[in-house]
Amino acid sequence: MTQRLHLVFGGELVDPTKNAFKDVDAIDIVGMYPDYSSAYAAWKGAAQRTVDDAHMRYFIAHIHRLRDEEKESSTTEELGH
Repeated sequence: MTQRLHLVFGGELVDPTKNAFKDVDAIDIVGMYPDYSSAYAAWKGAAQRTVDDAHMRYFIAHIHRLRDEEKESSTTEELGH
């Protein structure tokens, strides 16, 4: 069975219309989740806690898309990692 891992993270953005973090060292790692619905619930909770701050933004990263076991070379392997 293929795992569909999702990472929920966020932090303060330099500009609310962009996706660049003000301080990468201060990124809030909410957690890793085994399915999208769990990740979405965690994302929603984090986003609602910071709803009054327009510069705070949370994201869901689809970690399972970074590596495809069926391919000889994945995206991360092409980067040399």
